[in-house]
Amino acid sequence: MKHGKRYQAAAALLDPQSTYVLDEAIEKLKASGTSSFDETAEVSLNLGIKATQVIVRGTCSLPHGTGQTVRVLAFAKGESQTEAEQAGADYVGGDDLAKKITDGWLEFDKVVATPDMMSVVGKLGKILGPRSLMPSPKSGTVTKDIGKVVAELKKGMVEFRSDRHGTIHSIFGKVSFDAAALKENLIAMIRSISERKPEEGVKGRFIKKVSISSTMGPGIVLDLGEVTTITEQEN
Repeated sequence: MKHGKRYQAAAALLDPQSTYVLDEAIEKLKASGTSSFDETAEVSLNLGIKATQVIVRGTCSLPHGTGQTVRVLAFAKGESQTEAEQAGADYVGGDDLAKKITDGWLEFDKVVATPDMMSVVGKLGKILGPRSLMPSPKSGTVTKDIGKVVAELKKGMVEFRSDRHGTIHSIFGKVSFDAAALKENLIAMIRSISERKPEEGVKGRFIKKVSISSTMGPGIVLDLGEVTTITEQEN
């Protein structure tokens, strides 16, 4: 794959044989974000799991948010509907929203639901599932405390899920964030994933490799020793 001049210039700042401590990695990440738009800061974690048998998934509330506007749709009724509206949900309803989605409407980024609404939401699995929008108890998006979850999503809670290769891809802010905010977000993400280490299906080290990049930039591999220290420290 042939990369443009900006990518090549950013790649020239890196030693392909080296790994970087967080402070230096984030400094290089910010230097690599040279596009005309505010690039997203992305992270990839390669996990030592039996990917065909184990899925690692969950949520992480980034201390400084994602830098993105998140449109939240909430399936709720009664008091839960009021809670979702007061928490800032962009759309709240039940069968009416389900019909709009069935008819092709998808102008939202996250979906949450109370347990008593899953009979309605369940019928949308073929539409929401392939788009990674289906609410789930495991990710915390099927909940009785819908107001809290809506508020967290609006502030910057992100969902993560390992793919068929045992890798988790996520975002942790914008390149324009100051270095301290990016570092705190990244540490929160690493810890959230580490806390979801499964009891079975792990082969050797759980987190085997972590790399970060800007949307258009090259991957920057983190020092695994520092990553391990982060996972062992108290929040």
